[in-house]
Amino acid sequence: MVPVEIGADRSAVELARRDPRAFEALYRKYVAQVYSFAIYELRDPHAAEDLTAQVFLRALAGLPRFREQVEPPDSSFKVWLFQIARNALSNERRRSRRHPVAALDLAAEVPAPDDPQAAVSRRAEVQRAWAAIERLPDDRRRAIVLRFVNEMSAREIGHILGRSEGATRVLIHRSLQAVARQLSRVDAQGARRMPRRRATH
Repeated sequence: MVPVEIGADRSAVELARRDPRAFEALYRKYVAQVYSFAIYELRDPHAAEDLTAQVFLRALAGLPRFREQVEPPDSSFKVWLFQIARNALSNERRRSRRHPVAALDLAAEVPAPDDPQAAVSRRAEVQRAWAAIERLPDDRRRAIVLRFVNEMSAREIGHILGRSEGATRVLIHRSLQAVARQLSRVDAQGARRMPRRRATH
């Protein structure tokens, strides 16, 4: 069991409560992680920037009410911040109700290796994987992003999504299974479309 990292930001939070200008330290520590979460959800750099700004403004405004919890359900500043981000994303999706229009290339940026053909193949595989993830229900998609993009523990993700640690592990496992099934179906469909070569004598 990986514990939620309690106390890591305690002194910074207390300082920011006394002087809002000190909130910059917390902003600098977590802005890249929040933006990464937003960009994988929204696929739009401008929308992700706006949402990231909203999250930190709400966190700053709500800082006097934030309480670090050691006893279950335990919580840290990081978990609380991502709960704000999750709620902001839910509100954004309710407002827009549209499919992301930005290319999935945003999730597939990889440095060019020596073998261009291999690079094209790997890029296509990444795009297919993220296209499959994009079709998952909201909580499943967010669990995958938080686990493999933001590298959070199942326990932290559970606090953000409002689930137990065990339920979150099951959610992640089933999400990966669903993605694997989608990719297998795509592979099978592609194989059926491949023209058969005529035997040559």
